[in-house]
Amino acid sequence: MSAKKNILIVDDSEFVRNYHAYILEQADFHVMTAMDGSDGLEQLFANQCDLILTDINMTNMDGYEFIRRVRAVAKYDSLPIIIISTQSESTDKSKGFEAGANLYMVKPTTPEVMIENIRLILSTN
Repeated sequence: MSAKKNILIVDDSEFVRNYHAYILEQADFHVMTAMDGSDGLEQLFANQCDLILTDINMTNMDGYEFIRRVRAVAKYDSLPIIIISTQSESTDKSKGFEAGANLYMVKPTTPEVMIENIRLILSTN
């Protein structure tokens, strides 16, 4: 990868946002953060974004609705979206894929696995 890729992290936990941002910045990504789906849409529409990392359980707008709204915009119909959530049931995963996610990861995950999955998705897009 030549230029830094821009990743949007959408999570209502400030700790999680900062933790994931730190991991991604150490892996040479440019990071933007949003505290919920509404904020995430604002960030997405205002900035260049190469991949979204989103939680599911958030106030105001949950991750499923956020993903559906992203996918409803033609410009973003193939933007890679990774869900990273504590919800581990197969029904949660199914709902995530139905909403339009490319990958569903269960928290906690290791930094190495997160970076590996992000790089893999970015290399195939």
